[in-house]
Amino acid sequence: MAFRRLFLLVNCTIHFVRSSIFFPVSSHYTESVFNKSCRGITMEGLTIGWYGALAGLAIAIILILRKLNPVYALFLGAIAGALIGGANLEQTVSVLVSGTQSVTGTVLRVLAAGVLAGVMMESGAAETIAQAIVKKFGGSKAILALALATMIITAVGVFIPVAVLIVAPIALSVGNKMGISKTALLLALSGGGKAGNIISPNPNTIAAARGFDLDLSHVMLAGLIPAVCGLIVTVIVASLLKKKGIMVTDEEALNGQVDTSKYPPLRKAIVAPLVAVILLMINPIGSLSGIEALSKFKVDALYILPVAGIIGMLAMGQGKKILQYTSSGLNKMTATVLILLGAGGIAGLISASDLSTQVVQLIQTAGISGTFLAPISGILMAAATASTSTGVILATGSFGQAILDMGTAPLAAAVMVHTGATVIDSLPQGNYFHVTADSMKMTIKQRMGLVPYEAIVGGTMAVVATIIYGFML
Repeated sequence: MAFRRLFLLVNCTIHFVRSSIFFPVSSHYTESVFNKSCRGITMEGLTIGWYGALAGLAIAIILILRKLNPVYALFLGAIAGALIGGANLEQTVSVLVSGTQSVTGTVLRVLAAGVLAGVMMESGAAETIAQAIVKKFGGSKAILALALATMIITAVGVFIPVAVLIVAPIALSVGNKMGISKTALLLALSGGGKAGNIISPNPNTIAAARGFDLDLSHVMLAGLIPAVCGLIVTVIVASLLKKKGIMVTDEEALNGQVDTSKYPPLRKAIVAPLVAVILLMINPIGSLSGIEALSKFKVDALYILPVAGIIGMLAMGQGKKILQYTSSGLNKMTATVLILLGAGGIAGLISASDLSTQVVQLIQTAGISGTFLAPISGILMAAATASTSTGVILATGSFGQAILDMGTAPLAAAVMVHTGATVIDSLPQGNYFHVTADSMKMTIKQRMGLVPYEAIVGGTMAVVATIIYGFML
């Protein structure tokens, strides 16, 4: 054991010197490399090799593709990867515990967001907002109206699959009247939802903010320009597809109609999201405007989102249903929380390995700009798990430090990872793919044909975010 410790000490010293001379980046980076190389000394001889991290990630992805519950797939991948990487059973448990503890802050905020989400979905407020937007724009601008409606509903805190389900009946009715194909309709909903998702207080945005220790409001605001660009591209591409693919039948349009008589009026429906947005944006707006009193107002989303939900509930006269709405919101968040814990486990494996160090060195050697690591990590992790939120937490937990070590600012890193995770996150191994297919009465083959167009929307947002935050700022 003494010989092994001496060998590790010499090895990490050589690694530190070599990194400092041949890869002269910031002192923060070289310090990180030294800490990574010497992890075996500080953790009782434990050094998880990069190959173990890659093997664990690959095993998790394969298990997800084989339809195993993603939570178990991620945990099994983390366990297998740690053992392959050289950890014993006790050390493997420590790695998993450490990883899941790292996502506790995100989990708390996701659970808090459940109050707002429950109020918006159960009260009919989200449906009211969608109906109002589509009615305002009229049939001549149906695609813009549908995309904007889904964007806004997602942006105010409704999960993107639920937002698509809410607007889908309206889309089927409008599509039948205006002769718009299901492909164009679903692209409008999905593209608008993606745009709204990167400026929302949803789990994916919370994970991006917590992954780089940022305020949620800052990440939401920073995603605004990419989101608008995503909306524009959605409308353009969907308009080109209006007559391509199968059309909505009269029966599908009739079956999609819902009774809106019990929904709250628009003036009451917008109270909850309006309160949430105002409270979340007070701090960044105060900082930008130079108003000291506002810039010092800093209340965490953990408080703001439940408070906004309760105020909205009271405004709609639904105070007696607080238990029903909060229970519904909690139930809808449960699956997401479990996924986050599973992602935390495998992120703990990758963080305990030297994979990120190896990736940084590879990028340095190849002469590629380290800025690209942020969007690429988001793209790959979201594609692997077919989930924006899981992809974000894996990317931030696994490559977050490496991204920062390349000299990328935290806010820029968060936005690029976040937008990257929207590129190819709607693959068949995830539930979003199947939920959206069912909402528009599409077959698996028909739904698969939409994935490239969704990638264009997500890719546009990732490119815009990379240009603005990676190179211009």
